[in-house]
Amino acid sequence: HPWFSTARPATMADAYADRSYGSDPVGFGKTLGIIVVDFQKAFTRPGGALAGSPHIEAAVEATQRLLTHARAAGVRVAVSYVAYATLDAMPHWKVRAVKTDLFRGMPGTELDPRITAGGQSDYAFDKWGASSFFQTPLAAYFTRHGVDTVAVCGCTTSGCVRATVVDAFQFGFRTLLVAGGGGGQG
Repeated sequence: HPWFSTARPATMADAYADRSYGSDPVGFGKTLGIIVVDFQKAFTRPGGALAGSPHIEAAVEATQRLLTHARAAGVRVAVSYVAYATLDAMPHWKVRAVKTDLFRGMPGTELDPRITAGGQSDYAFDKWGASSFFQTPLAAYFTRHGVDTVAVCGCTTSGCVRATVVDAFQFGFRTLLVAGGGGGQG
């Protein structure tokens, strides 16, 4: 399927292949779900406290195209965003913008409209940790709907997307990254 790349970049060390990493494909199970991580205005819109990365912009556009097809096919879509009730409720962030711009009701916590367009049946929820699974009902939501395979996209790749992928794997989901659907600051 064109949205899910199994090819390794030519720059990746062959040491992984020599040790059998990637030798057994994960494949698809019976039911696919998509997790969109933190494509919220703080990261995606001009003037957003954490915005301005061309990598994140490209990932939003790729994810928007994917979601159009996924929703038309009836695929479950879960969309997470970071929002805190108080400063005391958040972890010990070293990113000042998180501590000033990501409180519930602030513009930076609103989902990017390119992601929510056409997603009236999406499951949208806030999260407090890096992973979309950490202390959220996401695993239960997917299990309830028979989802056994998840495709993950969002930002930032090295933080919240990575944590979500690790937890999806640990919860027993077949876990895939959407080609071009992840972005970071660098």
